Amino acid sequence: QVQLVESGGELVQAGGSLRLSCVASGRTGSIYSMGWFRQAPGKEREFVAAIRRSIGNTYYADSVKGRFTISSDNAKDTMYLQMNSLTPEDTAVYRCAADQATIYQYSRYDAIDYWGKGTLVTVSF
Repeated sequence: QVQLVESGGELVQAGGSLRLSCVASGRTGSIYSMGWFRQAPGKEREFVAAIRRSIGNTYYADSVKGRFTISSDNAKDTMYLQMNSLTPEDTAVYRCAADQATIYQYSRYDAIDYWGKGTLVTVSF
């Protein structure tokens, strides 16, 4: 129905910046919200940020608020996550998500419609 492919993850030094991308394909007209989640080794998956594609409302985890910015280019079916002031605690596999309803910090992972495979972000000291 919908396929999601992330890119942009790489090794970066603390204090640096990265921009992640997520390209959607298939029946993209059904997507209401898109977002980012991350999971570090040995840790639980956590919400990072989300956006409503049509009206642009955004949601952020407290841990990234003020440092990360989510955006969406609907004409390209692409979502971005601009990450600034990165710290080693941001090291994780970042996964793109899409849903026919709102994605926000209280979303249940098992209820989200579509997931990408993930892209690895490693922040060194």
